[in-house]
Amino acid sequence: MEIERKYLVNSLPASLSSYPCRKIQQAYLCTEPVVRIRREDDSYYLTYKSKGLMVRQEYNLPLTAESYSHLLSKADGNVISKVRFLIPLDGLNLTAELDLFEGAFLGLALVEVEFPNEEEARSFLPPLWFGRDVTFTGEFQNSRLSSMNQEEIASALSEITVF
Repeated sequence: MEIERKYLVNSLPASLSSYPCRKIQQAYLCTEPVVRIRREDDSYYLTYKSKGLMVRQEYNLPLTAESYSHLLSKADGNVISKVRFLIPLDGLNLTAELDLFEGAFLGLALVEVEFPNEEEARSFLPPLWFGRDVTFTGEFQNSRLSSMNQEEIASALSEITVF
């Protein structure tokens, strides 16, 4: 079970380079239901996600580099590339996963927080550097980004703060 909230970003945290980060590339074989492949540094996964916004079933299966490359050639839409910074949230046993997008989505910044239960997710008060909560709109789900054309990408980026 994945329980997470997603936000736009108002400002980047200070000393961003001091936090651990991962290089991520992902693509979608299907968006309903979500079937995603991901390379995260030197690890590869196939992920299934059920429908939902804040709460979804999620299953991850390991892939080899060769399997990932083979499936990548079969993916639909935009391949998403981003750098993910793992930022501990002071006073909470939670981590903000700040994604800075590259490629077609250069300048887009999103932050996600995963929770152990729905109650904590619903009562979460984000830090000031978090922006608008987009959890329940679905407008910035990566699966949705993957299916956008250039005009839709430009429109989405024109309406937010980019970095």
